[in-house]
Amino acid sequence: MSTLPTTAVVVPRGRVTQVRVLTSEWIKLRTLRSTYITLLVAIVAMIGFGMLICWATESHWATMPPPEKAHFEAASRSLAGYRIAQLAVGVLGVMVVTGEYSTGMIRATLSAVPRRLPVLWAKAAVFAVVTVVLMAIASVVAFSAGQAVLSAQHIQVSLTAPGVTRIVLGTALYLTVVGLLGVGLGAVVRSTPGGIASVFGVLLVLPALAEALPSSWADHVNQYLPSNAGESLLTLHTEAHQLTPWTGFLVFALYAVAALVAGAVVLKRRDA
Repeated sequence: MSTLPTTAVVVPRGRVTQVRVLTSEWIKLRTLRSTYITLLVAIVAMIGFGMLICWATESHWATMPPPEKAHFEAASRSLAGYRIAQLAVGVLGVMVVTGEYSTGMIRATLSAVPRRLPVLWAKAAVFAVVTVVLMAIASVVAFSAGQAVLSAQHIQVSLTAPGVTRIVLGTALYLTVVGLLGVGLGAVVRSTPGGIASVFGVLLVLPALAEALPSSWADHVNQYLPSNAGESLLTLHTEAHQLTPWTGFLVFALYAVAALVAGAVVLKRRDA
């Protein structure tokens, strides 16, 4: 009895490249329900809260004190919703990393990408692109809607007015850096509650604590705190003891870079 010769079938294994890791992270991000929920919250906060603030301003404009009218910034008022949106974006940034640790999926991810660091860079890159695009759209819509409300009192401004475009697009950049700060802190802490607490602490608690410092110290320290530095990009007129817009944004971006570098070190040295 003769037997047929057998041949082994070898399935070629694809080489791990940064492009393939980016594709993998994009699939993960767009298939998570939390992505849609948190980004929707950010967009609704940007547009809805901005319109609400503009409506309150328009309704009380006639009775507002002259000093308050003199310091009124129409562009910033219509984008006031970023203060709530930053919380949603920061939470999503944390969850982009910690979500895999909570489910244990990170072990499969790092088995597929043994070098590890391409995973973190891909997560940060995919998150940054999605966030900056959506937040730019939300900022433009919030600005347009807010100025439409303010036009009833003829106190609206044009997008082409000096400094206004920088504020509108700067809001999207600020929120993107907030999210990247969350990605970095999430990689360091590896816990969703811990990462969220870290982001809130950096953005909200640090400025409050700095207020307790003596004024001679606070004037110099406050301007270099993460959120204070980043928010200088969102103001039309720089105040005393405040960094210039792009300098402040650069300082804020360096905080996010430091968090990502710290996350990379932890990812490289610790077991999953």
